[in-house]
Amino acid sequence: MDKALLSKTAAAMVAKGRGILAADESSGTCEKRFKSVGVECTEENRRTYRNLLFSTSGVEQFLSGVILFDETARQKANDGSLIPEYLAKKGIIPGIKVDKGTVQLPLAAAGELVTEGLDGLRERLKEYRALGARFAKWRAVIRIGETIPSPRCVSANAHALARYATLCQEQGLVPIALLQAFEYGLGRPRTVGGDGVVWIAPRSDEVDGSSHRNLDLRVLESIVEHLHDDVVTGDRCGLAATT
Repeated sequence: MDKALLSKTAAAMVAKGRGILAADESSGTCEKRFKSVGVECTEENRRTYRNLLFSTSGVEQFLSGVILFDETARQKANDGSLIPEYLAKKGIIPGIKVDKGTVQLPLAAAGELVTEGLDGLRERLKEYRALGARFAKWRAVIRIGETIPSPRCVSANAHALARYATLCQEQGLVPIALLQAFEYGLGRPRTVGGDGVVWIAPRSDEVDGSSHRNLDLRVLESIVEHLHDDVVTGDRCGLAATT
């Protein structure tokens, strides 16, 4: 693990005046968006759409990084280079989404979720690093209700985040830890805060604290905690790099 390189990458990701573009929509999500404007959702159309974003004149002045979907990381830019290579040439750090979505936590209350994707993650990270990725993203979702989340749900997601982050650093990628908490039944966050981690009162300390305790146990060097662009709070909306 190259600690100096990880720290340098993390600092560049949160450079003042620049942000990270999430271009990691799945093919299914793209299909819904394309359908709304009458465009067929083919692989070539998805490539063309993303290249339109990445080739925008001057975009590198405002983007520090781009989170890619697996398909996009393997596609070519208009100049014939792989998209991660094309982004790097423009001074934009290529990243990759590595989680495989959320599922119902077994033997837990309805609505308690856990993120999948740890199986085979080390090998996938090696491949993504070879393709040019320099950071990764993992999304955990905690639903807040009258009786949830349970300690087991919080612990399962915090542990998964920590294992993911450790594996990323082992392979030379800066991990983005995205923890989203939703009021169950409303579908959107209500309040956020806490060092770049989304939380919902009154159970926020439990969720936030468990995540950080698990991350601390892995002795991480550089991690980027991410606030999604659909949450807003005073002066705490954005990205933070911690060491």
